[in-house]
Amino acid sequence: MSRGGSNPICKPLVEDYVFDTSSLRVLFRHFYESRFPSLWEGFDGLVRAGRIVSVRDVGKEISVRHKEDRLAKWAKSYPSLFHLPTEEELLFVTELLRIRHFQTMIKRQSILEGRPSADPFVIAKAKYLPGTVVTQELRKKNASGIPNACERFSVSCINLEGFMEREDWSF
Repeated sequence: MSRGGSNPICKPLVEDYVFDTSSLRVLFRHFYESRFPSLWEGFDGLVRAGRIVSVRDVGKEISVRHKEDRLAKWAKSYPSLFHLPTEEELLFVTELLRIRHFQTMIKRQSILEGRPSADPFVIAKAKYLPGTVVTQELRKKNASGIPNACERFSVSCINLEGFMEREDWSF
């Protein structure tokens, strides 16, 4: 599914993606395997090729919030999808969270309850992969969400439809 010219000197455009929980939820909630078999063939192929990845805390969010649904069962079949943060990524998360505005990415209640907070790790993974964050969060003026942090740190960020457009998928 890569694109690019036929000139052997030109490297085909191949992009890597870091998925947030929100986009995986939408994908599993609205795109059933029986109705969109070619989507799932392509999506699982990109996961197997390592072009779609995520982070450990997204895996934890899925296991906590979606215990026995299709998404949780699918995630269990791809444990290598959910990467541990590298040292470089952890340093970036520290840098990101030093900015008071972005500290709200990790909710106080989540900390108190020991729940995962994947957002800063998703951004860090995309920054150092390098790749593009795929999230359903919207950029809002003065917000501290994923799209705003991505913009601040020059990390590419799109939604699920943007992902499908970049891969030139239509169903």
